[in-house]
Amino acid sequence: MQQSSKNSYITSLFLVGCLFFIFGFITWLNGTLIPFLKAACQLNNFQSYFVTFAFFISYFVMAIPSSVILKKTGFKKGMSLGLVAMAVGTILFIPAALQRNYALFLAGLFTQGLGLAILQTAVNPYVTILGPEESAARRISIMGVANKAAGILSPIILASILLSNIDGINDQLKTVTDSAARNQLLDELARRIINPYIVLTITLLVLALLIRISPLPEVDEEEENPDTEKAGTASIMHHPYLFLGAIAIFFYVGVEVIAGDSIISYGTYLGIPIGRAKFFTSLTLGFMVAGYFFGILLTPKIISQETALKICGVLGIIFTVGVLTTSGITSVFFLAALGLAHSIMWPAIWPMSLKGLGKFTKRGAAFLIMGIAGGAVLPLVYGWLGDRSNLQTAYWIMIPCYLYILYFAVSGHKVGYKGK
Repeated sequence: MQQSSKNSYITSLFLVGCLFFIFGFITWLNGTLIPFLKAACQLNNFQSYFVTFAFFISYFVMAIPSSVILKKTGFKKGMSLGLVAMAVGTILFIPAALQRNYALFLAGLFTQGLGLAILQTAVNPYVTILGPEESAARRISIMGVANKAAGILSPIILASILLSNIDGINDQLKTVTDSAARNQLLDELARRIINPYIVLTITLLVLALLIRISPLPEVDEEEENPDTEKAGTASIMHHPYLFLGAIAIFFYVGVEVIAGDSIISYGTYLGIPIGRAKFFTSLTLGFMVAGYFFGILLTPKIISQETALKICGVLGIIFTVGVLTTSGITSVFFLAALGLAHSIMWPAIWPMSLKGLGKFTKRGAAFLIMGIAGGAVLPLVYGWLGDRSNLQTAYWIMIPCYLYILYFAVSGHKVGYKGK
């Protein structure tokens, strides 16, 4: 690799890493928003998980339009556009907080998700095609470190603001009988979110401008995948492994969101004070970062991305059984350890699903982005089960998800693939 080409490669990875950091920061705020909005808007478990539904269902809605947008704008302009859309979503939190309007909060989350769908559709295949296919999982793992590092920081920063003394506020609400005093207390709680989201909006707009004027290279349609045999395939429907991969993404994102976004509420359900529980999401992401480093070190030189996905699927089942069969902080620890199981799933499923797509890479990426809707559907099911049984028993919903991911790792990624 020539020096200029190497510098361009490093610059591209750095800029894309910044994007992964930003949407990691925003995505993993949901774990803090769920208990915050549950208190501020007085919601039950099922209602509170509409936070994840509104955020992740937008990926399903926007996935196909995203590929059309990127076809017209190219990767770089598309990334900038996605950041602007996210800024529109974050600014909606200001009137939502002033009115303590849950529907408007959800509209803001949905709009943020629309912008992220454009970003994800562009960024993930971009990382995949920046270098050799066999090392794609390693590059995505590097991006994952940036993503999850942001995810570790965002709950700590926002939780210290939004969840401060929230246990005391909940106790106070139980004793307040005057409706005016009760509403005043809830309004003051809701308005805690205004200043952080003003800062977030400004950050997104600045980054959108920086990406727009950056030297980030465009990628030609023909260069998106080196597999020339598949580049001439007549239809994307001739790649069934892609659609099996989209289902794997559905289950993976669903269990990742359940584990990461429910862990604070689960800790408080077990009687752990919110002052301790507010750090549990960061603990989950700490395990994920550790897993990413293992992925960077081990794939593809020591183990293949297929083998890594098999190991992660098995770990997911084992740790979920641990959550279900233990109690107290031990059960919380098993739930956090699922971050380790989840770490290599996204980096492995993407290249295993996009291999050999050639000119269909952007469209294939859009189908995988649609799979992110698992983060909308499965947490809502978990919340519904939690209201009808309890928040611990409801975690059984994750076991069949890991079984499917294991199937994809063993044989699903080979269905219909005619490459080497």
